[in-house]
Amino acid sequence: MGISAGNQKAQINVTPMIDVLLVLIIIFLVITPMTPTGLKTEVPQPAPADGKPQPPAQDIVITVRGDRTIRLNQEPVDLEKLPERLARISRTEAIVFVQGDRSLEFQQVAEVIDIARGAGLNRIGLITK
Repeated sequence: MGISAGNQKAQINVTPMIDVLLVLIIIFLVITPMTPTGLKTEVPQPAPADGKPQPPAQDIVITVRGDRTIRLNQEPVDLEKLPERLARISRTEAIVFVQGDRSLEFQQVAEVIDIARGAGLNRIGLITK
C-alpha cells in the first residue's frame, strides 16, 4: 500500500520569499529616477485676434560672435563689463535673447546666460539661425 507520514502536512516557508520581495522593491525604488526638473519654458503665443499691434517691447539682445566678441543690442561690450551694463538697463519684465555663433561651444553661451541671470534678468530666450 503506501507509505504513510502520519498527520504531518508539508508547509511552505514564505519568509525568505517575502525578504527577497522587499529587497527587490527597495532596489526598484532607489533605481527609479526622480522626475527631472529643468528650466521653466514658455511657448510663444499667437498674435491677438483683434489685429492691434503690441507696443514695442524693451527686449535685450546679446550676441556672442565666433571671435568671442559680445554685442549688447548691436553695441560692442567687453565680457567683464557685461554684468554692469545689464544691471544698468535691466527691467524685470524685459526678455533677454542670447544669440550665439554656430562655431561656439554652448559653454560660452551659457556663461552669458549666467551673467544675465546674475543681473536679475530671469526671462531668457535663445535665438537660433
